[in-house]
Amino acid sequence: MRTGKRLLAVLLLIVLSAGVLSGCGFRGGDDGSGQKFAGFGDKKVLRIVSGSENAELEPILEEFEQKENVEIEMTYQGSLDIMRLLEEEEIPFDAVWPASSMWLTMGDTAHRVKHAESVSVTPVVFGIRQSLAEELGFVGREVSVRDLLTAIRSGKLSFCMTSATQSNSGASAYIGFLYALLGNPEVITSEDLQSDELKTQVRELLSGVNRSSGSSDWLKDMFVEGDYDAMVNYECLMIQANKELEQQGKETLYVIYPYDGLSLADSPLGYVDNGDDEKEELFLKLQEYLLSGDVQNKIQQTGRRSGYSGISEENKSVFRTDWGLQPDRILSPIRMPAADVIEECLRMYQTDFKKPSLSVYCLDYSGSMAGEGNVQLVDAMEQLLIQENAQKNYLQASDDEINILIPFNENVIGAYTAVGAGDEIEGLYDKVEEQETGGGTDMYQAAVEGIHMLEDYDLTKYTPAIILMTDGQSDGSFKEFREAYDQLDNNVPVFSIMFGDANETQLQKVAEYTNARVFDGRENLTEAFRAVRGYN
Repeated sequence: MRTGKRLLAVLLLIVLSAGVLSGCGFRGGDDGSGQKFAGFGDKKVLRIVSGSENAELEPILEEFEQKENVEIEMTYQGSLDIMRLLEEEEIPFDAVWPASSMWLTMGDTAHRVKHAESVSVTPVVFGIRQSLAEELGFVGREVSVRDLLTAIRSGKLSFCMTSATQSNSGASAYIGFLYALLGNPEVITSEDLQSDELKTQVRELLSGVNRSSGSSDWLKDMFVEGDYDAMVNYECLMIQANKELEQQGKETLYVIYPYDGLSLADSPLGYVDNGDDEKEELFLKLQEYLLSGDVQNKIQQTGRRSGYSGISEENKSVFRTDWGLQPDRILSPIRMPAADVIEECLRMYQTDFKKPSLSVYCLDYSGSMAGEGNVQLVDAMEQLLIQENAQKNYLQASDDEINILIPFNENVIGAYTAVGAGDEIEGLYDKVEEQETGGGTDMYQAAVEGIHMLEDYDLTKYTPAIILMTDGQSDGSFKEFREAYDQLDNNVPVFSIMFGDANETQLQKVAEYTNARVFDGRENLTEAFRAVRGYN
């Protein structure tokens, strides 16, 4: 199986009398980046777009490939991307496999997906450092969302969570919070969301978020590498995180199931009906395989559940009770609102409820960006700064949000600040569009300038990030950047977007030092900017 997470290093050239056969296709991770090669030969191919959490099931899928002599092409995208894909006139995949049925309901308005069946179930849970969970009195008892809110209000609990508008785990947790704080209504309505008490409580709860992410899988990796107190994520990823923490000799997480707001990811696999009977037959064969008893048992071994009523006896050791896991727990999921109410929930999260973002954009205007590079940069920033465009991907600014633009070449060209969602942020776009290219490249100097500008803010009130985009090898000093960064009182991620001939080693070094990541903008710069924006 070839995936967007696996870069093949060798091009297979089969020289025949008729010519040379070769081919490659583009496949992405959560950020829409990555490469893969198309299949060769006469194998039947099933193309699936999936949430990144299913990457761990690749060995199980590979067994099916070998058994049936077929090829499965997995493309990993975020939940919002899958929903948007289903809204398109043409869907370039044979099947979809999002984390939750919610995204099928919202995206498949033309009803082109059929045979959708849940492959596994995993609840969205809190994982809290064992010692802190004990201090908070959460060990060995049922915990409510209001208990968590009380701990956040007291300043004793902060947590990492994916963005509710970019990732299913974040969206599911957030809707679970709404249910609990509304007193568990039969279903959330638009009228419920207008409650002033609810708005206050949700803002207080989300004020506890100290790192955000656009990907559940990457959030787990970030947590393991960082120094954080708690994380909201899938139960199966909590198990993975604890295995890694234990191997590193670090404190493990104690898992909390908020009983009044527990949401589930039901992992539906559905067929995209494009009128190809042969593909449909292959899909049904794969689905039957995944739902078979033996394979469901293997899926349980990865930390996923095969139903709502507990774990088989032989797999209970995977769900360790000393980590707070409850293998015998009967899962009672909350009822998801109607699609239009979910849309309103997500909009309010982005503009009213979540901790405001503080984004510093360090953008390369060196001479090598002249021409097409600059055109792509301007187009990308138009999607973020022009609010009508940003709203389409739930990336619009809130009234308290701060955006800072630092154009650079071998020097810092300027620094411009916009507050809120009004004319100021769209005024930044004018600066992006007007700026001319020329000169050399020193991204470190621009990043240091961004760090100094962040020192003027109380970063505990924001979700801050520096977004560094460059298309070349940088002059300047990583040491100077590191010394400036170490003066910050907050672990601000410095995300990088690689473009053109950018030095990936330099960018990766910055990302690793700040527990961030590098996005590949060489194939699609707009998608890379949109993806990184979803991380704060």
